[in-house]
Amino acid sequence: MIMKQRHWTAYLLWFAAFAVAMAFLESAVVVYLRALYYPEGFRFPLAPIDGPIVLVEVLREVATLIMLLAPGALITRHWSQRFAWFCVAFGIWDLFYYIWLKVLLDWPGDLLEPDILFLVPMVWVGPVLAPCMVSVGLIALGAVLLHGAAVHGRFVPARWHWAAMLAGAAVILYTFMEGPWRAVEAHGGDPWSPDLEALSQFVPDRYPWGLFLLGAGMAAAGIVHLAVRACRTGVAFR
Repeated sequence: MIMKQRHWTAYLLWFAAFAVAMAFLESAVVVYLRALYYPEGFRFPLAPIDGPIVLVEVLREVATLIMLLAPGALITRHWSQRFAWFCVAFGIWDLFYYIWLKVLLDWPGDLLEPDILFLVPMVWVGPVLAPCMVSVGLIALGAVLLHGAAVHGRFVPARWHWAAMLAGAAVILYTFMEGPWRAVEAHGGDPWSPDLEALSQFVPDRYPWGLFLLGAGMAAAGIVHLAVRACRTGVAFR
């Protein structure tokens, strides 16, 4: 049953609590995995992990995405607001994932330490600071969309907003995937699979911060302009 629509801030506290609790569960799983595979502390190159365990990790990540999408789907029927709530939940979840890891493992030592970010549809690797910056942007985007809907009744980004944000996201994703892609290809593996064995010799030695900042700037331009339109009163922006 769809709950009665209220102002979006009325749901925010429970949404944040849900995302923070999910982040703890995620970090707890990582604590167990690191105790098994990295008893002396996580570092590259990656320790060999059995294929079935990797498959479980991939499915867990897919399940996590579904769980982050579900609460917003219970609140509203509008696809743009569901997407907005997903952005808010994902951003809070990802930030607190690293906060909990710092509390539980005293890791990372600094925000430039490399980490495995995701396994779907291939391995993503990047310094901790990069996904944290993306998460802040996702929270901002979600808040802008929800505020715009509250002000205008119906509020969706224009095509150029989507183009800027998607192009920026594509550039950012490239920075996460480029290094693992090259390493897996050099190993003779399939880059489009979560092949951790093929990354057994991979040690990130650089990160293309210039490209990342370019992508982040493109996405931010779309979000900032969207925020300006969201704050305007009068005719609804579509």
